[in-house]
Amino acid sequence: MDKLTVVEGVAAPLLRDNVDTDIVIRIERLTQQTRDALGKFAFEAWRYNEDGTENPSFVLNRAPWRGAPVLLAGSNFGCGSSREGAVWALMSMGIRCVIAESFGEIFYNNCFQSGLLPVRLPKVQIETLASLAQTGASVKVDLVEQNITVHDLTIPFEIEGLRRNALLQGLDEISQTLQLREVIREWQRADREERPWIWSTMQSAQMGKSSSQ
Repeated sequence: MDKLTVVEGVAAPLLRDNVDTDIVIRIERLTQQTRDALGKFAFEAWRYNEDGTENPSFVLNRAPWRGAPVLLAGSNFGCGSSREGAVWALMSMGIRCVIAESFGEIFYNNCFQSGLLPVRLPKVQIETLASLAQTGASVKVDLVEQNITVHDLTIPFEIEGLRRNALLQGLDEISQTLQLREVIREWQRADREERPWIWSTMQSAQMGKSSSQ
């Protein structure tokens, strides 16, 4: 997972509530496309006309927001089905930060597994950022300092400590666990001495499984 410290660029205002993961990426696209190719199909129902041409009224098809690294959203963004591919699709089209009033819980958790920064802000602050975004102003989202700056405006935000550190270091849950490998090995050594019968049973079960394959 790539490290994330600062996201800077234009912020695309998509202030719709209850944008679900099926809108972000259709389920069949996840079976047909590689992870890095999903960006073309993000927001497909809104982004393209029936004949496949771009819908010029959709914000991410318009200057200056085409290719924006920051997305401004309404409440309950990423609701609906559990679909990690929704995060992949956003990142594939260049989005590294979504700022919303609230998020679907599973989507919010999935963001931290792939390196997308989800920021919760009150509606009034998002509307202020959206107003500035209409001018094409550059937005700086600083995870190190935990603030958003546009011109002379600074808005603080909070990310839970462990998740913040994981993004800053580019660590998913597996990588975080592997950082504790010596602690895990020490526990295993101590447990082997205290409960040797458990380990002998496990070893016998593994050998039996291997011989049956």
